[in-house]
Amino acid sequence: MNASTVAISTTCWSCGAAIAGEHFCPSCGKIQRLSRETDYFTFLGLPQKLQIDTVDLERRFHTLSWKLHPDNFVGASELERELSLERSSQLNDAYRTLADPISRVEYLLGREGMYKEGQQKQQAPPELLEEVFELNESLDELRSARQAGGDAEETARLTKSLESAERNFQDKLAGVDAELRKLFAAWDAAIDVQADGVSRRKLTEQMNAALNRRSYIRNLVAGVERELAENI
Repeated sequence: MNASTVAISTTCWSCGAAIAGEHFCPSCGKIQRLSRETDYFTFLGLPQKLQIDTVDLERRFHTLSWKLHPDNFVGASELERELSLERSSQLNDAYRTLADPISRVEYLLGREGMYKEGQQKQQAPPELLEEVFELNESLDELRSARQAGGDAEETARLTKSLESAERNFQDKLAGVDAELRKLFAAWDAAIDVQADGVSRRKLTEQMNAALNRRSYIRNLVAGVERELAENI
């Protein structure tokens, strides 16, 4: 798939005029059917880039939301009312997805046939194995101490250790986010120069690996937070 904005050529259902992915026919003005090939970026008139001006995105959303709103088609045909509902729903999905950087890159990689979180059992990244092992030991000790009604001093020590581990993994999570931002910039630069498929594939693989690390670390942090909440 070409990673740049794709113009979907077809014809208007009403007058037969040629259109290229527009929401409305440029000839008769009728609202158009959604094409299966139209992605969220194209829907909002954006190139398939990962660094998005959120103010511009919101402006595009509100402009299209007003134009596509079902209230504008009360006196139109049944087909046009259905198309309005369909496009309005797609618009909301597109905006929610592209407004968040992580869901945005997940969506892009999904379009590239890569990112599918949860389909495979996650494994600890090799560089985190020792820290994950120590964390799991601390979690087991805290659970055992809680079940055995351990003394307050021991529980406090274990809690402090887990709080330190949580901060450590939060820092690592921030590091992965910084890495992703650099990869976003590299992806956008590749789009600007129309880089070949091999170059883009390498970037998508790097982003996919970073997302998987991020997901693993995020789950670790959530697990620690749950255990610490048990002590409150």
